[in-house]
Amino acid sequence: MRTAFSRREFLEAAAAAAGIAAAGVPSVPAVGADANPACLEGGKSGGAVTRIRKIYLAKPVPTWPKPNLDVSAEMRRIDGILAGMAERFDGIRFEGGDLFRAMDGSDVPESAAALGNPDGLLVFNLTSTVGASLRRLAALGPPTVLFSQPYSGHEWSAVAGLQAAGHRILCLATSDFGEIPGACRLVRTIHRLRNTRIIHISNGPFNADRAARIRERFGATVVSVLPDRVNAAYKAVSEDAAVAEMHEWKSGAERVVEPSDRTIADAGRLYLALRRIMDEEHAQAVTIDCLALFAAKVLPAYPCLAFAKLNDLGLTGVCEADMDSTLTQLILTYAFGVPGFVSDPVIDTSNNTVIHAHCVSATRMDGPSGPRAPYIIRSHLEDDKGASLQVRMRIGQVITTAKLVNLDTMLISTGTITDTPDVDRGCRTKITTKVADARKVLRHYSGGLHRVIAYGDRTAAIEDLATLMGLNVVREC
Repeated sequence: MRTAFSRREFLEAAAAAAGIAAAGVPSVPAVGADANPACLEGGKSGGAVTRIRKIYLAKPVPTWPKPNLDVSAEMRRIDGILAGMAERFDGIRFEGGDLFRAMDGSDVPESAAALGNPDGLLVFNLTSTVGASLRRLAALGPPTVLFSQPYSGHEWSAVAGLQAAGHRILCLATSDFGEIPGACRLVRTIHRLRNTRIIHISNGPFNADRAARIRERFGATVVSVLPDRVNAAYKAVSEDAAVAEMHEWKSGAERVVEPSDRTIADAGRLYLALRRIMDEEHAQAVTIDCLALFAAKVLPAYPCLAFAKLNDLGLTGVCEADMDSTLTQLILTYAFGVPGFVSDPVIDTSNNTVIHAHCVSATRMDGPSGPRAPYIIRSHLEDDKGASLQVRMRIGQVITTAKLVNLDTMLISTGTITDTPDVDRGCRTKITTKVADARKVLRHYSGGLHRVIAYGDRTAAIEDLATLMGLNVVREC
C-alpha cells in the first residue's frame, strides 16, 4: 500500500472541499453525507470567497532568462495555465494581473489598500533583477506566494531572508504549476480562520482575555454557550429525528456492543441540537467540557457521536473544551480537507511507537467524500456510559501529528499506523503508530496531553502554512 504523499500531492490535497452549502436542521443529512450548515456563502468549500491578487514582475529590458523574452506572451501563458486549473481553486478568486517593471520597485503600490486589500498575493517573477519589487510586495502584509519557475529570476534566493525579517512569504521554486492550488489553499486557510466562529460549551463563559488573543492572532471568534441552551435545543428535537439518527448510525456499524437504542438515539438528539446551535451562530466548530458536564448531569448525553458526525461532514467537533486542539483541527481541515483525530498519546519506547487513543473519531479520515472506516458502536470507556465509536483506521497509513500551543507554535511529527489495538484499556479508538524516535518524543514532550492526527504526511505543507501565519514550528520527532 502506498502511504506517503509527494509535495505536489499534499499541496493538491489542500484544495479538497470540506463540505457544501448551508442547510437547516430539519433537513439534516444522513450520517457522513457532504454538508456544511455553517458555510453560508462562497464556493463548495464554504465560507467567503478568498481574493488573491495576481502580480507579475519583470525588469524593463530582460536579460536573464533571455534578452528577447516576450513578457506579455509569458503572462498570457501563465494565465492560460491557471485557467486550466480553475476547478482546483474552489473558493478562491484571482484578481488583478498587475505587471510591475520599475527596477527600484517604485511602481509597486505603497499599501495593500491600493491593491484592493486582497486576502493574499500570488507573484510571478518573470525575469531577474526584480528584488526591490518583491521586497515592497512582501512588506504590504497579505500572505504572499512567490512562484519562481526555473530560468525565471533569482529572487527565490532572497525569500529566506524576507522570512527571517518577519515577512509572510512562501516560495514555490518549481517547474510544477500544479503546486499553486495547494499554496493558494494555505492562503485561504488563513482567510477562513478570520471568518470562523467557535462554540465553547461549559458551565461558564470562555476566558475573555484568551478569546481576545485568539481573535487578535487568527481572527476567529469564540462564542460561549451555557448548558441551559444546549438542553433547550436538545428538548426541541423530535423523537422521530433522534430515532432516525440512531438507525443511521446502527445501519453503518459492524455491531453495537454496550449502548442501547435509547442511548444511541439520545446521542443523535444531541447532534441535532448542536447542529441547530451551530446554524444559529453561523459556527464552524464546537468544543464542549463534556467530561465535567456529563458527570455533573447537566449535559444530556455524551457528544462523541455528534463530534464524529460533524468531523465526517467537514465541520469540527472537539471534546474536553480543548481550544488549542480545536484550532489545530480547524487548520488541518481548512488546509487539507480532512478531519483531525484528537488523541491521548501513549508512548512505548520498547518498540518505538506512540499509541493514540480517544473515544471520538471521524469515520471519514480521508475527508467528507472519502471512504468510510469500519466502526463499532461502544460506550464511553472511562465510565461505560453513553455512546462512542471504535473506529478501525487504515493500517499502513502515514499520519501527521500536530498541536498548536501558546497560539504561536505548531508541534508536528509523522508516523505510520501499524495496528488498531482492540484491548479493554485506553479509549475506544486506538492506533499504534511507528515513529522515528519515541524517546525523543518522551524527553521533549510539551504543550499538554492532546495531539491532533490527520491522514497523510502534511508536515512540509504545515511548515509552509506556519510561514504564512507567522508561527514557529517544532518537530517532535
